[in-house]
Amino acid sequence: MELLINIDVDDLPRGIVFYTQALGLRLERKLFDGTVAEMLGGSTPVYLLAKAAGTRPTTRAETRRDYRRHWTPVHLDFVVADLEQAIERALEAGAEIEDWPQEFAWGRQATLSDPFGHGLCFVEWKGQGYAVMAD
Repeated sequence: MELLINIDVDDLPRGIVFYTQALGLRLERKLFDGTVAEMLGGSTPVYLLAKAAGTRPTTRAETRRDYRRHWTPVHLDFVVADLEQAIERALEAGAEIEDWPQEFAWGRQATLSDPFGHGLCFVEWKGQGYAVMAD
């Protein structure tokens, strides 16, 4: 199975700048008449989808797209080599910090949100990472 990550943004050029500066991804190409940006540089391609605020995400949805900070049970974790450096880069690119680094047996984690209201975490592994939590 192949995994693709799609992230709705209301301003595609701003999204490209953020995900380039904050996460080190690079724009590979634009697709669908310039409404989708394929961003590479991680283990999985990230597609930024230009979707206007106020539009419906599906034909059956009653809700509308809203780019204020929102919560969803699905979010992205980005594994980084240097947590403080990654946070600094993301903040400079327009992210907001929500939880400063916390220490765990498996490593450290910080919670942020991107300029489009999507939550994301930065994870810095310690030792064997999640393997230390295995039964």
